[in-house]
Amino acid sequence: MANQLLAHELDEMNDVDLESKLREAKEELFNLRFQAATGQLESHGRLRTVKKDIARIYTVVRERELGIRTAPGNDENEDGAA
Repeated sequence: MANQLLAHELDEMNDVDLESKLREAKEELFNLRFQAATGQLESHGRLRTVKKDIARIYTVVRERELGIRTAPGNDENEDGAA
């Protein structure tokens, strides 16, 4: 469970990093599901953690689209305009 992503860590990532984290998490979820289907999965809690990580990433991406959160590089533009 030490590999769980936190929301503030995701806020610090740019869109490309988020995309790569999402791809990695989806790949890990696929592998965990495959292990569960074959009876080789040792940690069932990891499945839940990876699913929640994927949901967190999707939430951050959607909030950025809606303007609720800003990407790391966009903060300077707002400060300069004020």
